[in-house]
Amino acid sequence: MYYIIMSMVKAIEQIVLVNSAGEPIGAAEKLASHNSNTPLHLAFSCYVFNDWGEILVTQRAHIKKVWPGVWTNSVCGHPAPGEDMLDAIKRRLDFELGMQAKNFELLVPDYVYKTPPFKGVIEHEYCPIYIAQASTEPRPNAEEVEDYKWVSWDDFIEQAQNDSDNVFSWWCKDQLKLLKNHPAITKLVKS
Repeated sequence: MYYIIMSMVKAIEQIVLVNSAGEPIGAAEKLASHNSNTPLHLAFSCYVFNDWGEILVTQRAHIKKVWPGVWTNSVCGHPAPGEDMLDAIKRRLDFELGMQAKNFELLVPDYVYKTPPFKGVIEHEYCPIYIAQASTEPRPNAEEVEDYKWVSWDDFIEQAQNDSDNVFSWWCKDQLKLLKNHPAITKLVKS
C-alpha cells in the first residue's frame, strides 16, 4: 500500500517555477517538467557529513528520469509549493535515505545552473546549497538511491574533478567550484 501511495504522490508532485531572482512565478508537475526544455525551478542541494568529517555521496537509482545512475552529493530535491526549504530537505533525506540530519547551514543561497542534456533531460535549477551533519545512518530507498558511501572530502573532490566519464552528476562537479575551499566545510572536515 505504501508504494502505491508513494507512486501516486510522485505522479502529481509539483515543483515551484521561479524567475532568475528565485522568486516564485508558478508551479508545474515535476516529472513532466523535466525534459529537453526544463524550465527554471526551485530546488536544493545538501551535503551531509558524519562525525568523522566524511561526506555522504549517493548513486542515483537507475530508474530515475533525471541523471539516472550517476553519483552525486548526499541529497537533492525540490520544495513543494509553499513548503519551507529546510522541511523539504528533511523530507527528502527521510524519503530517499531513511535518515535524519541536524545543524543545517546555507552556504550558497543563489546557485543557478543549467546542465547539458543527459539521456534527453536538461536540469535547470535555482538551487541553494546546504550542508548538514548526519544524526542517523542511511537506510536508502531503492527507488531513489542505488548505492551510497562515506568518503573523505579530499577524495570526493579528487574523484569528482577528475571525472571524465560522467560518473558524477554535472551539478555536483559544478558546485565544487564554490564549495571546494569553503570555510564552513573546512571546519567540518577538520573538527
